[in-house]
Formats: sequence, structure tokens, C-alpha cells
Amino acid sequence: MATKKSSLPRVSAISDFKEITKMRLSLSVVFSAMAGYMLGATTIEIGTLVLLAFGGYFMVGASNIYNQIIERDLDALMDRTKNRPIPAGRISVNAALTMAIIFTILGIASLYIINPRTAMYGAISIFLYTSVYTPLKTKTPLSVFAGAIPGAIPFMLGWVAARNAFGIEPGTLFAIQFFWQFPHFWAIGWFLFDDYKKGGFFMLPTGKRDKGTATQTVMYTIWTVLISIIPVFGVTGDLKLSIVAAIIVFAIGLGMIYYALQLYVKRTELAAKHLIFASVIYITLLQIVYVADKFIR
Repeated sequence: MATKKSSLPRVSAISDFKEITKMRLSLSVVFSAMAGYMLGATTIEIGTLVLLAFGGYFMVGASNIYNQIIERDLDALMDRTKNRPIPAGRISVNAALTMAIIFTILGIASLYIINPRTAMYGAISIFLYTSVYTPLKTKTPLSVFAGAIPGAIPFMLGWVAARNAFGIEPGTLFAIQFFWQFPHFWAIGWFLFDDYKKGGFFMLPTGKRDKGTATQTVMYTIWTVLISIIPVFGVTGDLKLSIVAAIIVFAIGLGMIYYALQLYVKRTELAAKHLIFASVIYITLLQIVYVADKFIR
């Protein structure tokens, strides 16, 4: 019994760390950055990959902590966030702020060791997420546009880490993940509409779960899929995609389009939930196909 009791605080601390840094989101961002690095690298350097992974996690973790500090009172109003460490009182604001500052320093330092340009984009991501996206969430649906910019940086960041340069290739990776975020976050906004409303968040383009929002979701989903196959046409520099890989990406994209159309037809929370999962599967498989195609081609 003594052993069990002594282990409880440790388990709680680990759980709070995962929650305050949004571990699943942070790991998905790290995955995107590493995929971008694999696409851009001519020689895979394990040390750079490790720095990119740690730097990426610290930067995203810091952004999430700053966000939860700023929104702590609003988080306390919503069912999905009221048990987060800060509104629940398990972590104080001062402790969270200290953690965020340490993570920011460690993240920028890790990325700076790779190259200064990578660190610069990482710092821009934190600034936009914390100082632009977060305050806009309670004021305008355009917050999704603002949030899509830092959200699209990781895929691009990996290429910049590999090449220490920005061009058409990382620009294309940025565009793919930028436009993908609109149907993804609108589906989340639809699914959690009532809960977001308690916190005063404006996430849907029309402000309602209506035909207009569903229409825009379908349009942005189609656009995302079309952008994703552009590299097959040989217009994106060193970022290339074989015909077979483009067909696979397009086929996966048709699945996401199907669920976007289902949201348009049914306009239900369940349809939105299905689109959320479809969008996550799409971007994950897209990155895997891109990387696999590079090394198989």
C-alpha cells in the first residue's frame, strides 16, 4: 500500500505534463517536422533529427502552456478543458509560466544548433500561436486562419533544418499543411460547438453549424488534396512525387473528401467527428507516402 501511495504523485505529475504540453499534438508536430527533414535531407544526420525532435517538442509544448495560461479562466468554463492542470489548480500560473519560459529557451537553443533560420521560424511559430491566434479565438472566426500559420510551420521547418534555406519546396510543404488545417479545425469546431460556445470561442467560418460552414469545409478539403499532388508535375524544385505516390495520395484524399461531403449532407456531430479522424489519417499517411516515395523512387 505504501508503494502504491508513493507512486500516485508521480503518475499525476506525468499526466499533468502530458496534458499541459498536449503531448499527442506535440508528438504529431514532431512527426511532421521529421518528415519534412527526411524529404529535404541529402544525408540523414541522427544528431540533427534528435535536436529537431526535442526542439520541436519544446517549442510546441511552450506554445500550449502559454495558451493554457492565457485561457485558464475560459478553460474552466468548458467541459473538455476544466480539468486541465491550471484551471483545476494542480499547477499554478507561476509554475506554468516558468515551465513555458524554460521550454522556449530550450526549444530555440536546440533549433539554433541546427541552424539559425530553423530557430527563427520556431520562434515565429510560438509568437503567432500565443500572441495572435490565442487572443483572436474569442473575437473572430479568422482566428483559424491565424492559427493555421504556426500550425503549418512544422512540415516546412524540417526541410529548412535540412537545407538551411527557404524556397518552393518548404513553401509547398507549408501550403499543404496550411490548407489542411481549415477542414480539420472546422470539423473540431463543429463537433465541440456547444462547449466552445461556453468559452466564447469563434471557430466556424459563419459562426454556426450551417450549410455555409459545411460548404467551405468541402471546398478547402478539395483544395488541400489538389495542392498535395502538385509535386508530381515537377514544378516544386527538389520536392518531387512519383505518379504512383500521387495516385495514392489522391486516393487517400478522396476518403477525406467523402467525409467532408458527409458533413455537408448530414451536418451532425458524428459526421464532424468522422471528418476529424479522416483528416488526421490523411495528413499522417500523406507524410509517410511522401517520405517513402523519396527513398523508393
